[in-house]
Amino acid sequence: MQFHGHYFPIIDTHADSLGSVLRGERHLSTRSDTGQLDFPRMADGGHTVQFFSLWVEPEYKPERAMSRLMQYLDIFWSEIGNHPEWISPVLDKASLAQVVTTGKLGAVVSVEGAEAVGTDPAMVRLLYRLGVRLMSLTWNQRNALADGAGEDPGGGGLSRDGRRVVQEMNRIGMTVDVSHLSHSGFWDMLEVSTVPVVASHSNCGALAPHRRNLSDAQIRALAQAGGIQGITFVREFLQGNQDLERVVDHIWHAVSLVGDDRHTGLGSDFDGVETPVSGLEDVTRLVRLAEAMSARGLSDESIGRILGYNYYDFFSQAWS
Repeated sequence: MQFHGHYFPIIDTHADSLGSVLRGERHLSTRSDTGQLDFPRMADGGHTVQFFSLWVEPEYKPERAMSRLMQYLDIFWSEIGNHPEWISPVLDKASLAQVVTTGKLGAVVSVEGAEAVGTDPAMVRLLYRLGVRLMSLTWNQRNALADGAGEDPGGGGLSRDGRRVVQEMNRIGMTVDVSHLSHSGFWDMLEVSTVPVVASHSNCGALAPHRRNLSDAQIRALAQAGGIQGITFVREFLQGNQDLERVVDHIWHAVSLVGDDRHTGLGSDFDGVETPVSGLEDVTRLVRLAEAMSARGLSDESIGRILGYNYYDFFSQAWS
């Protein structure tokens, strides 16, 4: 994105756009009037790197979770691999640097809920070989690895198998995502993981007391552990006015709370919501978010870090 004479990469750690492709509704290579994100609109909006989430629907869990996940992975590689004129896969530090320095679009594949893994760390290695670079242990439900946020209040933490899976993720360089974990699971994860983690799409509980949001204590701890919180555009997680300015409220709260603008990023959840946030209807509107942050008093340097440079630095280190 060009903003105030600067180039800022935009890196977004969560979008559910592959679901509509798997359902046969559209292709991401074609500009669409439906959905919030496709490759042409990413280019128009000055986007850089999008993490595309593989979310296995509850009706497939647990027995058919792996087969459904393979369908998602096939769609990801078909959409990305068949359109090199639009977008390139991002798998490591070098490919991340290439898309950021050239301005070409990049795509990372992530998994939202690790039911397909079962309890076998070998499945983590397999998913890594297939391109997965970010994974959360749960969606909202309980599984064999941990309790999800849907189990709160009172959800449990990581199981012994969950700890083994996290250790394997750490070992091979797959980043752990704490969004959707129960409150207890979050604290267990910070204890177990030997490398920094991210909350790919979670907002501030002090502004919106939703079980999917992070408390002030969690936000501080995540930052102290070297992690990043991806602010999301989900109305229920924003509360208040549920518009672009409310997104800035959550960004401002996170930055002010930590006292450092290096632990906040974006996790839009584009195509994962029924009603988009006013002012951020699709990916082409992200420049409005930069303008709103600037009007609120954030410097151009802070805006650049929040839009993308924080995640660029984080994943450059994680994948080095």
